[in-house]
Amino acid sequence: MQHQNDSNTDLLATLWRSWAERGAQLRPDEWAGPTRLPGWSVHALFAHVAPDPAMFGQLRGALTEGPAAITGGAEILRVYNQPGGVAHVSAEAVEERARQVAESVPPEVLLVRFAEEGPNALSALADIPADAVIAHPMLGSVTFGALGEVAVMEATVHLLDLIAAVGGPPPPTAALEATRGLLVAVADPIAFIEAATGRTDAAVLPVLR
Repeated sequence: MQHQNDSNTDLLATLWRSWAERGAQLRPDEWAGPTRLPGWSVHALFAHVAPDPAMFGQLRGALTEGPAAITGGAEILRVYNQPGGVAHVSAEAVEERARQVAESVPPEVLLVRFAEEGPNALSALADIPADAVIAHPMLGSVTFGALGEVAVMEATVHLLDLIAAVGGPPPPTAALEATRGLLVAVADPIAFIEAATGRTDAAVLPVLR
């Protein structure tokens, strides 16, 4: 029997392969080139998104008893992006970490993470169901499926950043649809519906920092 998180797991692995394939085609000058994220090079972008096998290994050790405090990706994003949330207070630290990794980890190592190490680590977690509860240092506890939703979104949004910088085919349609659905779910439903239908000019977007 397949777990509910299978689709997110498969989609994340597909996205990582897209990153690996695109990165394998880049020239050295393109790795050093800028992206539309101020201060971020292509290399730093790869370093930020590249899966860390050690992190995935820690997920099994973080399994705990439920119920989870947060059960959906949209809830995670709302907490992270609220005033004073992680997305705001940790932005500079995240950028600096990406730069440090880019300086110490060469492109070929990052590509192996995308093409082999990350997918293998993810495959090793295939027996964990989407509703399994994971202890989280900032969120208290969250479901495995919710983490997968956010991971797919992150890999998709930043793949669009990469494409804007160096070109290439668009992300998989399923990844775009999943990301669109998740971001819509973050917005206040009434505010979004009224803005989308032209009934208000209130600022609804962006929903993420």
